[in-house]
Amino acid sequence: MAQASEHLQVQPGLLRAPRVTYRMAAPQTVLAEPGTLAAFGFGAGASDSDDPRWLRVALECFDAPAPVELWQVDAEVSRGCEGAVRWSAGGGWLFAAVELDEADFGGIEGASRQAYTELRRFVGARDESCVLRIWNYIADINHGQDDAERYKQFCNGRAAGLGDFFAHGFPAATAIGHHDRRRVLQIYLLASIDTGHAVENPRQVSAWHYPRQYGRTSPGFARAMLMPARDALAISGTAAVVGYASAHEGDLDAQLNETLTNLEALLATADMPAGFDTLSPLKTYVRHPVDAPRVRDILHQRLPGVPVLLLHGDVCRRELLVEIDGWRYA
Repeated sequence: MAQASEHLQVQPGLLRAPRVTYRMAAPQTVLAEPGTLAAFGFGAGASDSDDPRWLRVALECFDAPAPVELWQVDAEVSRGCEGAVRWSAGGGWLFAAVELDEADFGGIEGASRQAYTELRRFVGARDESCVLRIWNYIADINHGQDDAERYKQFCNGRAAGLGDFFAHGFPAATAIGHHDRRRVLQIYLLASIDTGHAVENPRQVSAWHYPRQYGRTSPGFARAMLMPARDALAISGTAAVVGYASAHEGDLDAQLNETLTNLEALLATADMPAGFDTLSPLKTYVRHPVDAPRVRDILHQRLPGVPVLLLHGDVCRRELLVEIDGWRYA
C-alpha cells in the first residue's frame, strides 16, 4: 500500500501512465492516431467499430453528443482477439475487454465467473500481467434481495473466476449498473508490466473487510491505484461511504459532498496534489436522471474546468445516488 509519509516523486525508468482524455471525435479518427490503446463510446448512439480497441459502453451520457474517452501511450500498439477477450498492447501496457450475454451462462453469477476466468487466463499469460484498474458494467445491478441481489451474485462469480489471481493485492475498480435492455456484462481492464501502488482511504474500511451484510463474498478492490511511475492516480468508484456504511440516505447534495471529501482523502493519502484540474478526467454516475442537472451544477462549482463525463448509472448500493471515478495526474 502507498504510505502517506512518502513524498510523491515520478519514478524515472518506469512506464509513463496512459493519457486519458475526452474528445469529440469519430472512432475511426482516434483509432487511426499513433499510440491509441483504447477508445470508448457511450450509450446507444455511439458508433460501432470492429477494432478490438473500441468499446461501446452501455451507459447513456446526460450530455449530447457524448465525447469519446481515449487512452493513448507512447508506443506502437498491437491488437487482436483471443476467445471472448478483445485486447491491445503497447509500450508495456495492456487493454483487455470481455462482453458476455448473461443468458449464455445461466445469469449474472455464471457470466461473471466465465468473464473473470477468461481474463485471468489471458492476462496471466501476458508480460503485462499486473492488473491495475478494472471497470465492470452490470445490468440491473440492484435487482434482488439480500444474497440474491445481482451485485452480490456478480461478486460471487468474480471471486470464483479469479481464484487466487489477486492474492497479492487488489486493483482499483468500478462496478456500476447499466440500463441496456440486454443483460450484457461488460468488463475491461488496464494492466502493465510493472506493479502499481494500491491506496486505501483512511475514512473508509477496506472493501475486503466489509461485514457479512454486504454479501457472502466481499467486494475485492483497492480504493485507488498509483501507476508504476507514480505519475497518475487511478481512482476507483467512490461514493458517500464512511467506514463501511452508506451516508446521507436520500440527500443528493450531502452524498455528493461526502463523495468529494472521500476523493480528497484519497489524493492526500497518495501524496497527490489536492484538487482536480483540467487534465483530470472524471466520470460521474447518477442514479436518477432528474438529479443530473443538480449534480452538474455542483460539480461546476466545486470542480471548475475539470472534464466530467456525466453518465446514467446505478451505484452498487441502492441507497447511494451518485458515484465518481477517474484520474489525477501528478
